[in-house]
Amino acid sequence: MDFCLVFWCFPSVVFARCIPTLIGNKLKYVDCQGEDLLGAFLFAILLNFKHLFLYISPAYFIYLLKHYCFKKNGFSVVNFVKLGSLVVAVFLLSFGPFVLLGQLGQVISRLFPFKRGLCHAYWAANVWALYSTLDKGLAVIGSRLGLLGVSQGGGMMSGLVGDMHTLVLPSIPPIVTIILTLLTWIPAIVHTWLTSNATPRSFLKCLVLCAYGSFLCGWHVHEKAILMVTIPLSLLAVDDIRCARVFMLVSTAGHIALFPLLYQPAELLIKVTLCFIYWAIAYMGFSYTISFGRRKAPQLFTTFDKMYLTFLFVVQLYCCLLHDLLGLHARLEFLPLLLTSVSCAIGMVYSWVLLYYTVLITDRTNA
Repeated sequence: MDFCLVFWCFPSVVFARCIPTLIGNKLKYVDCQGEDLLGAFLFAILLNFKHLFLYISPAYFIYLLKHYCFKKNGFSVVNFVKLGSLVVAVFLLSFGPFVLLGQLGQVISRLFPFKRGLCHAYWAANVWALYSTLDKGLAVIGSRLGLLGVSQGGGMMSGLVGDMHTLVLPSIPPIVTIILTLLTWIPAIVHTWLTSNATPRSFLKCLVLCAYGSFLCGWHVHEKAILMVTIPLSLLAVDDIRCARVFMLVSTAGHIALFPLLYQPAELLIKVTLCFIYWAIAYMGFSYTISFGRRKAPQLFTTFDKMYLTFLFVVQLYCCLLHDLLGLHARLEFLPLLLTSVSCAIGMVYSWVLLYYTVLITDRTNA
């Protein structure tokens, strides 16, 4: 019980500390310079509470730099010093005692545990789940055809926490994940910087895309990190059908990807019921919002979206019920985990492409 409280409640409480800055930007409170500093102060505290929020730090940096430091008459050195001093003061207060005790190296090694391996013991639904599945598939096919002299056991599917290696495809070092993550950030950051006027919506879109890219390509990503995407994305979804569509797809795949964490038979009905109720309420709410005041309301989902959601439902029907009923639990114990990760990862990548298309293409066309 204590583990569950820390594992689930602590990230939720910490993320709740970020909401004031997000809501403040959404409601345009940040038009005041004092609110810019307050947003920077709150986020610096938040980042020291949970380094997971490093995912969205580029969005805060680029937005505050442009909105607070660059004025009509040029770059404000005074504002830049104020902003930098405030953030540095928070970090000094947090890390200062460790520096004085000579323990900074220990802190950094625990904050960035690269020895834990590319994937979590249970894969997050990102590109590395697809990569690991492809690696395993190639190993099995190559071994049966006599083309590869590799063992089918172990590898990324060992279920262990550690620096595991792939069987056929090249192993991915941490530097590759860092580079790929930076590459997913760059279009969003550049788009936000080139926007003629830094707005709360442009900030939120950049924030979501930075979090999304980090989730998809990061090192040892935990499945709960999708909350970094869904919570701020919900602020955009309430008045934009395109973001609502992406939000519904991401939240559906994201919640289903958490199912294996509740693995007891007694928890099956609870998790399925809660997910269905949430999905139904969100769908009805968005459908009402986009149809309000219109004679012919646009559809929230396309045909392809519906096909994917149906596919996701069928996969979960097998994972939650049919797998055990067919007596495959002992022989293929981790197959439901693999199917869940891969099926949800497909939706995650698809939704990421949709969101980037919305931000970079559709927004520019409608501008």
